[in-house]
Amino acid sequence: MLLADYHQHYRPIGDSLGLSSLFAILPLLVLFILLGVLRMRAWLASLISLAVALVVAVAVYSMNFGDALNSGLLGAAFGFFPIMWIVINAIWVYNLTVETGHFDVLRRSFARISDDQRVQAIIIAFSFGALLEALAGFGTPVAISSVMLIALGFRPLKAAALALVANTAPVAFGALAVPITTLATVTNLPLADLGAMVGRQTPLLAVFVPLALVFIVDGKRGLRQTWPPALLCGFVFGLFQYLSANFWSVPLADIIASLASALAVLLFTRVWKARESYIETDTDDDTEAATVDGGSGPAGRAAVATQARAELHSDVRDTPMEVFRAYSPYLVIIVVFVLATRVPAITGKAPTKPGQSGTGLESVTHIVNWPGLHIFNEAGKAVSTTFKLNYLSAAGTLLLIAGLLTMPLLKVGFGRALRAYGRTLDQLKYAILTVMLVLALGYLMNESGSTTTLGLWAAGAGGAFAFLSPILGWLGVAVTGSDTSSNSLFGALQVTAATKAGLSTTLMAAANSSGGVLGKMISPQNLAIAASAVGMQGKEGVLFRRVVGWSLVFLLFMCVLVLLQSTPVLSWMVVDAPPPTIG
Repeated sequence: MLLADYHQHYRPIGDSLGLSSLFAILPLLVLFILLGVLRMRAWLASLISLAVALVVAVAVYSMNFGDALNSGLLGAAFGFFPIMWIVINAIWVYNLTVETGHFDVLRRSFARISDDQRVQAIIIAFSFGALLEALAGFGTPVAISSVMLIALGFRPLKAAALALVANTAPVAFGALAVPITTLATVTNLPLADLGAMVGRQTPLLAVFVPLALVFIVDGKRGLRQTWPPALLCGFVFGLFQYLSANFWSVPLADIIASLASALAVLLFTRVWKARESYIETDTDDDTEAATVDGGSGPAGRAAVATQARAELHSDVRDTPMEVFRAYSPYLVIIVVFVLATRVPAITGKAPTKPGQSGTGLESVTHIVNWPGLHIFNEAGKAVSTTFKLNYLSAAGTLLLIAGLLTMPLLKVGFGRALRAYGRTLDQLKYAILTVMLVLALGYLMNESGSTTTLGLWAAGAGGAFAFLSPILGWLGVAVTGSDTSSNSLFGALQVTAATKAGLSTTLMAAANSSGGVLGKMISPQNLAIAASAVGMQGKEGVLFRRVVGWSLVFLLFMCVLVLLQSTPVLSWMVVDAPPPTIG
């Protein structure tokens, strides 16, 4: 029955941790094989894996079927609100800019910063891609920035590789920090602490990513000639991502960092020029037909790319007002989030447990005990099964408000905006289903106790687990294509393993997200998105070989960094208390 108490047991098979772990890991193995080997659709693979997790929970962990199903429903609910609520409204705002033509204005604005394609790669793939990741995530920056690069004359394969490699350092704070919000929920660790800790890892990675991009564009010569703007871009992005994550706003970390890095490069290129400009010349390679998403079929998409290039190199000049309107959605979003999260009179105080009342935007926030779910751990302590309904203060709601405020600036009527919203929902229907199913899987594994079983087993590595921790996140994102999904699957496991191994739980949980961002570029979903965007469907394997080396090199860097942070060498970087407030 639904109201029965469920007591977790972490060694259900003969009191053996090893044998129990073999059963506990089955749902993840099924998910990995279906996605990574059989290339099954993500929503279907997630549904099958969820079914396997239900069987394991009931047959192996002796969880009541009603409780198992209810645990999955709690995860699915969290998958829609607040996670997909953010994505829906972010994509809606972006679609408004596309429909009104202001996205093209924005593209031209970026292109005119420099005619050197090495600098364009930095601005569009890294800085603008980070802004798209901040607002939407879930493959959006890869698709959009790769198309923009093709429109500027890049070969399709190179454009896709640049977009994939660039989509790393910003990912943990993507979609207004949804991955970290999810991580905080499944680990019961403070969001501020996790955001600050990730903000002391990924900014170091950010310094090197633009350098990798100019190397991909033009090899060693590109590094020699354009390392100053590349290094400046990475440094400024990392600095502002660190400052925002630690002292200002976790959800706004990527927005602030992306705009700051783009502005830094813009100002720098006014006074600096490379010894010689680089422009791709071999754009007619038959093996890399330049096709862009748009028009009808490959020929139509190729025509779009040709037209876009001609437009960018013509005498088309947008008025200052049109440029302002193109940037206005992002400016409005920043203002709305600053007011809603940094002005105490507006922000108010959120309730911390069921029955409490909040103030300000949090006055309508309710924390409810999920109906019929009563979980106790092996020690007899109640496991939190609450659900937070913060209707006004949710990031997705703030994005919706920002979109409504942007409508008059873009000259979009209510009817047109409503139709765009309907198209956005249709566009995201499978993404919504997939995220809800993956979160259901993660919650079911957590509530049944199988995640803790795996954590106890992984803790056997002792102090060496600090080196392995980012690899778990990397593997999770490589398979699921989402740092959010990886944090949902492995966040609780990281905390359990850290506790048993005597390591910082905040450090290990953050390492899951920071390591996970490096699996994004090799995930089947992201490879498929990139290949489709540039008209190279079926050549995901070629694209994989282009980027896998970068993924592994950056992963090794993150593993060493986390290992050093777990030792006295860099332990001063670890967050043990809420960060101070400055600025």
